[in-house]
Amino acid sequence: MKPTTDAGPLLAFGAHPDDIEFGCGGVIAAEAKAGRPVHLVVCSRGEAGTNGTPPIRTREAKRAADLLGATIEFIDLGGDAHFEERAVHVIELAGIIRQVRPATVLTTSTVENQHPDHVKLGRMVRDAARLARFGGLKELRRLSPHAIGQMFFYAVSPEAEPTDLGRVLVDVSAPETVACWTAAMRAHASQMKTRDYAELQLTRARLNGLRAGVTHAIPLFPADALLVDSLASLGRAARRF
Repeated sequence: MKPTTDAGPLLAFGAHPDDIEFGCGGVIAAEAKAGRPVHLVVCSRGEAGTNGTPPIRTREAKRAADLLGATIEFIDLGGDAHFEERAVHVIELAGIIRQVRPATVLTTSTVENQHPDHVKLGRMVRDAARLARFGGLKELRRLSPHAIGQMFFYAVSPEAEPTDLGRVLVDVSAPETVACWTAAMRAHASQMKTRDYAELQLTRARLNGLRAGVTHAIPLFPADALLVDSLASLGRAARRF
């Protein structure tokens, strides 16, 4: 299915300044290129990272968002490596959902064997999407309730890919999409001192693309079963029978 300009905003959450770019940056690039409003929410400044200071990482994230064609904001959920699943944080995330009013939300997967901030953020965003619908929530009465259309988890690493959920492969093969995504990942130059994370993600995308008969694809994992009006609205299956 091709992105459309009238699909409603796309809202993506990341625990750290580079999560969105590395985990689903190609999807962000493709959606923004198609004219869809995209907003990124980064929930720490990477304070606990081995490389890069919070000001450096903030600048890198802003540069990456500009390259992707997205807007960006930063919030504080306790600091890098200090996330806690608290009602006050979930309600704050729900408020952002009400403000942006997205059709689609992307967030980090909840697979346990990864950075604990990713796991906790994924759970909190999932819960926030539900609370955003509740009109009686006193802390959010200033904002109209909002129900999203779909939520997808993304995996920052192969080990974080859920095995108990279905998957949707998003074709990001267009050369301009790959170039934009690559530039956005490489904007996080401080993180490349550990390893070439951009090449790692591109290799993952090539492997997923080869499985589906395209050059690059990124997996997303739906939080709930997808509802379609017609089978004709679906793209082809990844495997050619």
